[in-house]
Amino acid sequence: METYEKATVIALEPSVDYTPGGVVSKQVTKNDVGNITLFSFDKGQGLTEHTANFDAFVQILDGEAEIRIDGQPHHLKRGDCIIMPAGHPHALHATERFKMLLTMIRGK
Repeated sequence: METYEKATVIALEPSVDYTPGGVVSKQVTKNDVGNITLFSFDKGQGLTEHTANFDAFVQILDGEAEIRIDGQPHHLKRGDCIIMPAGHPHALHATERFKMLLTMIRGK
């Protein structure tokens, strides 16, 4: 998976395009302690409920999404962010098409 060159300016929101009826991901950077990935979701798309071994920080760059954590819905829009805690079930649904930045830091 392609990552961005270090020490360059990145305009995040326009760096990933929407795809009709789809989800697009683009890795910004990855190393042994974590990764940063851009996503775009068309309206109605999402990720089914799952868990992760590490906390995940989500920042909405465009649009609107519902993120469920432990069954509790959270409505996020451009500029909002949330931390999805490790080991807790979570799911994402695009109430409108949206773009997000996902940051996962591996740690104890």
